[in-house]
Amino acid sequence: MTSLSTKLAALEETGKPINVGLIGAGKFGSMFVSQSHRTVGMRLAAIADLDPKRALASLKRVNVPEGGYDTSASLPLDEALKQGKTAITTDSSAMIATPGIDVILECTGNPAAGVRHALLCCQHKKHIVMVNVEADVLAGPLLTRKAKEAGVIYSMAYGDQPALIAELVDWARTAGFDVVCAGKGTKHLPEYHYSTPDTVWSHYGFTKEQLATGDFNPQMFNSFLDGTKSALEMAAVANGCDLSPPVNGLGFPPCGVHDLPEVLKPQSDNGQLEKSGTVEVVSCLEIDGRPVFNDLRWGVYVVIKAPGEYQRDCFAQYGLKTDSTGWYAAQYKPYHLIGLELGISVTNIMVRGEPTGQCKTFAADVVATAKRDLKAGEKLDGEGGFMVYGKLMTAESSLAIHGLPIGLAHGIVLKRDVRQDQGLSWHDVEYSDKNQVVAVRKEMEALFRRELMEKKNGGTVSNWRERSRI
Repeated sequence: MTSLSTKLAALEETGKPINVGLIGAGKFGSMFVSQSHRTVGMRLAAIADLDPKRALASLKRVNVPEGGYDTSASLPLDEALKQGKTAITTDSSAMIATPGIDVILECTGNPAAGVRHALLCCQHKKHIVMVNVEADVLAGPLLTRKAKEAGVIYSMAYGDQPALIAELVDWARTAGFDVVCAGKGTKHLPEYHYSTPDTVWSHYGFTKEQLATGDFNPQMFNSFLDGTKSALEMAAVANGCDLSPPVNGLGFPPCGVHDLPEVLKPQSDNGQLEKSGTVEVVSCLEIDGRPVFNDLRWGVYVVIKAPGEYQRDCFAQYGLKTDSTGWYAAQYKPYHLIGLELGISVTNIMVRGEPTGQCKTFAADVVATAKRDLKAGEKLDGEGGFMVYGKLMTAESSLAIHGLPIGLAHGIVLKRDVRQDQGLSWHDVEYSDKNQVVAVRKEMEALFRRELMEKKNGGTVSNWRERSRI
């Protein structure tokens, strides 16, 4: 099999490198920028960011040669493309519409922006790598379908944990194994659900010098700490790999890599899972705050089960770390490099015509859940803020309670009180169906509510219209 790097080199030799447009020059985007000029067969054609100075600062900070980009941030997009320089623009829509750009990287982290950009990519026939997991969980199952209809590829971002987990799941299934559990590691304690941007740094241990670099957004980092980002990433994995979320949300069991197959097996076999075929996140901290030995804080994993005695014997013969019975085993990757690895998604799309992970169904959702008692009239401050965290649940459960997705829990006003730890619903907030992202989300909910009813009715739509009126 020809390697991706060889295929990229061939594109370079023929003078047809892949042209990439980046939206969002934050941490993830900057990490990609740092590698883009080093990658043979790939060009960073343009960066779209609301703040051109931030884009220029990103290029300088990661040591992109000045001759490779428009230092004035004033060249028209098409002219910069002709000159082989990275253009800087504030107009993401114009960048997406620019002929000659092959792949768009959506790195804003803003759910509404992510949905808008994905729809524009469908309109202008541009492939899209959705780094923005918030947008992916909010509407990814529908956006994937729209992209397919438009003849473009919608992909998870390689280097980010969901795509790496999807790769491990694909490895397991391709090798003929059933997937028992898949997920990642993180730093979590139960009380972290109530962390705010004011308390986040006390839990991370970053130095003042690190924080001063400008790469560290307290609300974004708090979304990792309070469990929201883990819930979003596991929803993406469940939707992309046809796995189930835990019924009561993520458990975050303390677990080191040596114990993955012991802890992450069904309760029927003395593990902690409700059932096989699920997702879970393991914590690098014991409940009392002590560090877990040989933790997987930065990594990803998949747990498999030997289908028979012969395979179980092979596990032992080749030194695989298993549970005490020898039936369950784990494979894992201890680290992920997010934006530094993102070029693999771009290349995979352009030379193999395949995504690096992609939503297949609507199996899981992340519902905004109150961090404290909330009062009518308050305006929600979104993911990682002071008011709500995201809780993973099955899509069916979310639809049943008309759950408010965490991706829309920003800038909207509560119209009634909500108790601490209560999941919010559409009925709790003021919203407008005319808002694009709300309309897209409502379209997705209606589509999958109908498909769920069809499935329950044996593939027919009998009684669905009647039930939908209730």
